[in-house]
Amino acid sequence: MRFIQTLRALSITLMMTSVLTGCGYNSFQSSDEQIKADWAEVINQYQRRSDLIPNLVNTVKGYATQEKDVLTQVTEARAKVGTIQASPELVNDPEAFKKFLSAQNELKGSLSRLMVVSENYPQLKSDANFRDLSAQLEGTENRITVARNRYIKSVQDYNVNVRTFPNNLTAMIFGYKAKPNFTVENEAAISKAPTVDFNSSK
Repeated sequence: MRFIQTLRALSITLMMTSVLTGCGYNSFQSSDEQIKADWAEVINQYQRRSDLIPNLVNTVKGYATQEKDVLTQVTEARAKVGTIQASPELVNDPEAFKKFLSAQNELKGSLSRLMVVSENYPQLKSDANFRDLSAQLEGTENRITVARNRYIKSVQDYNVNVRTFPNNLTAMIFGYKAKPNFTVENEAAISKAPTVDFNSSK
């Protein structure tokens, strides 16, 4: 009797495993983990950019103290980004995700203005420290773009899973929902890395 019960339990377990595997449950688990990993890399690169800013601001300040408004905007935008907790849960909250992207967009815009202002100061442009920081910033922006593109692809794959049959049934049963992603608007706003033309005649 006990043997039959064990056999039944084993059969039910195997059947459930087969059902869950066939309906995309495991696929949701792996793609969700991939999204978390890719998001962590996006945050890592955003943090790298944020860490460069104080040195960049201080270097510009040494040559262009009269550009107080621009320097203040960069500092305040960086502080605003720092107040948003970029946890893995943020990718499940469209409103929080939008707020995070808005803050990053604002920081990117203020950084671009700072780089434009630097064009007016030949001594600043020739400063070795400024050149190094500018190169690091441009490299970081490129890394952000790569990391963001990987994240976009991971979310796209996950969202297709959520919406297509029969995985959409599993999604409804277990509460999986489409995750927010970067949009065309914020991609256009934040995808271009800031550049400084050191060959400018200014």
